[in-house]
Formats: sequence, structure tokens, C-alpha cells
Amino acid sequence: MKVIRLRQIKVRVSNKAMDEVMDIVARRLGIKVSDIVSFKVVKRSIDARRKPDLYYSYIVDVLVDNENSVFNKVRSSNDILMVSDEEYKFEAKGSKKLENRPVVVGSGPCGLICGYMLALYGYKPIIIERGKNVLERDKDVNLFWKTGKLDNNSNIQFGEGGAGTFSDGKLNTLIKDKNNYHKKVFSIFVENGAPSEILYENKPHIGTDLLKRVVSSIRNKIIELGGEVRFNTCLTDINISNNKLEAVVLNNKEVLPCDVLVLAIGHSARDTIRMLYKKKIEMKAKPFAVGIRIQHKQEMINLSQYGVKYHKLLKAASYKLTARSSDGRGVYTFCMCPGGYVINASSEQGGLCVNGMSNYNRDSGNANSAVIVTVSLDDYGTSPMDGIEFQRKIEHKAYELGRGKIPVSLFGDYKNNRISSMFGSVKPVFKGNYEFCDVNEIFPDYINNALKEGIISFDKKIKGFASDDAIIAGPEARTSSPVRIMRDDNGEASVLGIYPSGEGAGYAGGITSAAIDGLVTFERIASVYKNFS
Repeated sequence: MKVIRLRQIKVRVSNKAMDEVMDIVARRLGIKVSDIVSFKVVKRSIDARRKPDLYYSYIVDVLVDNENSVFNKVRSSNDILMVSDEEYKFEAKGSKKLENRPVVVGSGPCGLICGYMLALYGYKPIIIERGKNVLERDKDVNLFWKTGKLDNNSNIQFGEGGAGTFSDGKLNTLIKDKNNYHKKVFSIFVENGAPSEILYENKPHIGTDLLKRVVSSIRNKIIELGGEVRFNTCLTDINISNNKLEAVVLNNKEVLPCDVLVLAIGHSARDTIRMLYKKKIEMKAKPFAVGIRIQHKQEMINLSQYGVKYHKLLKAASYKLTARSSDGRGVYTFCMCPGGYVINASSEQGGLCVNGMSNYNRDSGNANSAVIVTVSLDDYGTSPMDGIEFQRKIEHKAYELGRGKIPVSLFGDYKNNRISSMFGSVKPVFKGNYEFCDVNEIFPDYINNALKEGIISFDKKIKGFASDDAIIAGPEARTSSPVRIMRDDNGEASVLGIYPSGEGAGYAGGITSAAIDGLVTFERIASVYKNFS
């Protein structure tokens, strides 16, 4: 089916924007609003280039009677075109017999989407997750925030939904997507309870509170489709014969025959990575980034991004900032959480790391984001395990410094190597206990210097960003996996039958990219193997 697409439809930000869009569409096509059979918003973003006036910028698809006749009258416009159906399409053509059900390790976005698609196409996958289901996991996380009692396998990093469940559900991605992968992923999310606006918003997000329901719904669909989901089940070893996977070992005791293993392990499965390294699965170290979380009043960010005229009309504003330090390191904001919380995201005894999260309404009153500095193999070594040890050293120092609580400082004191004694105009919004510390002690000098230079530079773009009473907390050390598990053009590791996928394997950097990599991994498997139907 073909529809008429109209781009560059701009209307002033208001509560009546959609009515104006319909009028503009009808006028551009030379028809009446009543002649529009169906109407779909493909993309909506905010154009703030002419502040103080702000505009919504829309791309819309419309279906009308006699569409060819209507289109031929206006086809000279570059912003009106005829487009075909852009839905995801895939035909499983695998012919090789699977002796055993495929096993997916991890139930983060990569593992869930790969598992869902395998189940949908009749492969009856077994998804194993070292943590608990999302409801039980939520209880463990809240207990940890309240008491500091950490469950090593049920926390912010491990459990149903993966690390992304407690990080706002941001769906931004820079992936160039010609195969409509992200449309398929988003449609799965919406079918399972995510807000439909993620299908068209320029910076879509689900929210931690809603995402919990989404991931449990996807799990139930997998089971309904013939798949199996095992919680409290950790991959502890693999058996290899003639450079091919033969079986997986679960919880150090159960041996499960396995032809196809999807490694959707997440960026914090350090013990699993070490086991694979000892098994001589080919992998290499890769650059990543570390830094701090910074909090400001959300109202300040709204005023900066939207101006006085619109700051109360629009949802909590976000930002993305980049700089380069005097020694040439990249400094940038990451995982920005409008109206969010800074959270204790630890997953190992004696170590501490932070992250950010927002609920759907983004109404905590504070904005926060990671401010991070790139680190490379020159900083920590060339072995795949060296990056993990670099992260651990920082996290252990933070744990000792804060005595198990989140180390916190005001930016003015951080600049001057002091310990803060009280908060200023920005009031703290944390999940987990915190303590004033000299955050400088967590990092090497080159990271501290780059962070300070970067934050001061960002103040030129958002006035007040480098205010002395901005609250910083650290460390943000789990921005991405420090390793890449190598895979060939067919998606397999150096041991055949193993498919490294998603963020933990070094091929993604967020919920959407991880989910898409899970979708691609499914396609690779279904292009080789027959299903069980």
C-alpha cells in the first residue's frame, strides 16, 4: 500500500497543534480535511532555532481517495512524496536442522527481542536470566536503596529487563535503519504496553515505571509462543568440541545440550566474560568512558532549552553536550534523564557505581545526566580483562570513600578539591543513600581535569550548568562494555554456534541498539536453521 508523505510541516507549539497540522496537510494537497481517509504521524520533533518562538516539526503519512490524482497535482514539491509500506519484513529460510532448542543468555532488550522473535517464528527458545523476574527484582532493588543490602544477581544490572529497565527507557539511537528494525522493536514495545508516542517522537522514552510492565508482558508472550524463561539461572561454563558449541553449564551443575547460544549478557556480566576469555573465545579490549552524574533543577534546563514562553507547556527538556579537554579527550553528556533520579547502580560487593533513571512523567524536579570522559587502551592496558579491572578499581575506591553510600559533592567544591557540607539551591534527588566526599579521590587526575573543563565549557551552552551548587555524584563507570566478543559475517564467535549480541558483547550502546542487534541475531539464526514447528 502506498501513502502520501508530507515533510517539514511546522506549527507553533500549542495545545492545538494537531488541528493546525491537519489544516496544513489539506491545504498542501488541495483537498478538504474531510477527504483524509487516514492520518499517521511518522515523526515529531521540536524546532528551537527561532527562540523565543518554538515550533513542532512533523512528518506525516496520509491516505486519501484517488491518491495518484491528488499526488500528481502536487508532486513538484520536494516535501510531498509517495511512499510504500515501511513495515518490517523477514522470511525465515533456514534449512539446517536444530538438534536442541536455542538458548538465549540474558533478558535485557537484546535477549528479550531475540527471544521473542525466535518464539514468534517457532524456534521455542530457552531464555536464561541470572536474576529474578522484574517484580521480585524491583523489591530487591528498593531494599538495596533503603538498606544497602545488595543481592549480587538481582539488582540494577541483573534481572529481567536488564540494566535498561532502571534507566528511563530512553530509545534514542544513531543507527541508520534501512530495514525498519527500529519500527519492529518499537511496535513490540507498544503491543506490550509502551506508550504509542514512541512510534513518532524524536526522542522517545518509556519510563522506568512503565518499562517494568512492558518487559514482563514480552516474557509472557514468549512463553505463550512456546518459549521458556528461566530465572535465577546463570551461564557458568560451556562445553566445546572441535571448535563447536556442544552444551552449556547452568548454575555450575546442569548440563544442557546446545547448538545455538545467543550471548546477550549485558555490560556488567564480568564473571561470564572472564569464563569466555578462559575458554579462549576471541575478544578484544575496546575504549569506553567513565565520569560522574550531575544534577540541576529541571526548570533551569527547561528555561534554557525552551525559553520563558514555553517552559511550562512542554515536557521536561533534555540536552546533549560535547566538548574536548585540553589534553584532547572527548567529554560528553550521556544518558540524560529529564525529571529523573540519580541511583545507586552497584552489582558487586565492595564496589559502587551510579546511573540515572526517570519515570514516564519525568517529574522529580531535577535533571541529571552523566558527564563522561573517554578512556582508551593506552589508559588501562590491552588485555580484554584490563578494562574491567580499570572499572573495578574506580568502583572500589568509590565504595570505600562513601562507606558504601553514593559519594556526593557540589561542583564548586569538586573544582577546588573540597568536601561539601550542605546543599545549595539544587536539592538532592537520589535513589540510595549518599554521603559528602571529595569526589576527586575516585578518579585519576586526567579524568578529574577533563570533567571540570568539560562542565565549565557546557556552561557556555546552558547557563548555570557549571554553577557551584550543581550536585555531582560518582562514579558512572558502566557506560558500555569494555570488551568486544568477536563475531564473523554470520554473527558467530570464534567458537561456532555462539552468537555474541548486544551491549555486553560490544555491539550496542543503549536499549534500541541492543534490541535491534537482538533482532539481527534472530535473523542470522533463522537464515540457517529450521524451526521446530
